Amino acid sequence: MSKRIIYNFLSDDELLRISNKIKETEKKTSAEIVVAIQEERKFLQKRKSLRQLAEIEFNKAGIANTADKKGVLIFILLSDKQFYILADKKVSDKINQNTFDQLANKMSEQFKSGNFASGILNCVDSLGKLLSLEFPVKSDDVDELSNKVIVS
Repeated sequence: MSKRIIYNFLSDDELLRISNKIKETEKKTSAEIVVAIQEERKFLQKRKSLRQLAEIEFNKAGIANTADKKGVLIFILLSDKQFYILADKKVSDKINQNTFDQLANKMSEQFKSGNFASGILNCVDSLGKLLSLEFPVKSDDVDELSNKVIVS
């Protein structure tokens, strides 16, 4: 992704705050959280739905390969100003998509007010609270995925 575009929305410090929030949140749950920000649809993605784009990123980020299938992706498509939260099998069995859509809508409201970092941070926090209730951290829990925000 062009740094010029992402930095109109998020600074290096804010990206670091988001990564740190993911790390902090994952200390309370055995689930994995990934935030991926895509600037725009690539040429071959023009006809794909937002969910399909999220599924591509979900697989690319390795979420589908986690041991317990308890990963969640917060996918942000900047050019379309759209958001999708996609959960792995065990998570979606416990928490329905409507709940994730509500979190995405809250994030969207904050984005509309220009609060990009806060929107993502609050979404990660809310998601973490839900996940910690259903999937509390285990003594042998391993952080399987990077907490760094994926920017493409």
